[in-house]
Amino acid sequence: MDKYLLEAIAPIIDAGLNEDVNTGDLTTDLLIPADTQTTAIMIAKADGVIAGLPVAEAVFKKLDPNVHFTYHITDGSKVKYGDLICTIEGTYRALLTGERLALNFLQRMSGIATETSKYVEAVKGTKTEILDTRKTVPGLRLLDKYAVKSGGGTNHRIGLYDMVMIKDNHISVAGGISNAVKAIKPNIGENIKIEVETTTIDEVHEALNAGADIIMLDNMNNETMKKAVNIIAGRAKVEASGNMTLKRVKEVAATGVDYISIGALTHSVIALDISQKIKE
Repeated sequence: MDKYLLEAIAPIIDAGLNEDVNTGDLTTDLLIPADTQTTAIMIAKADGVIAGLPVAEAVFKKLDPNVHFTYHITDGSKVKYGDLICTIEGTYRALLTGERLALNFLQRMSGIATETSKYVEAVKGTKTEILDTRKTVPGLRLLDKYAVKSGGGTNHRIGLYDMVMIKDNHISVAGGISNAVKAIKPNIGENIKIEVETTTIDEVHEALNAGADIIMLDNMNNETMKKAVNIIAGRAKVEASGNMTLKRVKEVAATGVDYISIGALTHSVIALDISQKIKE
């Protein structure tokens, strides 16, 4: 995780600490002297892929700038049950007070990375990339998308501001795909891509003729997607979306699409079980 991303997520960490610690950790502060030092370890309690170690480290450093964080693995690494993830040395207060927030970030992000890695593995050997979506927890999008990358996936647009996505409601308002693209194209920079959502072969033809950079095949069956890919024939990138499951993605990738977008990577997260223990 580069320093720019860490700077960008600093307010997220501050908000988390304010929510959890607020005026102080009553239990820890009343039991343990401020300068007492200790060491803790984090251990994987399930198989998976790790993401978010720099975020966990940043949590502890907010509480104790002198915390020493040793990585035994890096983000994107696979772990097995019982694997040692990291060692943390610092004040007892910081290690106990920051534990829950650090684990909340690390477990969620590792859950996303783990699920993403399953989809990436399923399409291995094809040209298809696994994309995330904007179906993220408000305020946590940068962390969710970083976790997808850690799991081997590819980030789609970050928000509404960095790419044009013409969907069904936009098409309805504009009076058709051609009208929508025609209205938008002269008013954006060369680096801004235009993606158009399509649900039929006729709409695929219209999006292609309008000059879309990416054509989304939304909720199409595999046979129709294959036909659409043949029609597009490399003149635009192709994204498949809708009702994507781990069982289905390999078949979808075989149709020749460039991307498969999967909202479940971030909207239906199962956290990876990780524990923190104070070394005796």
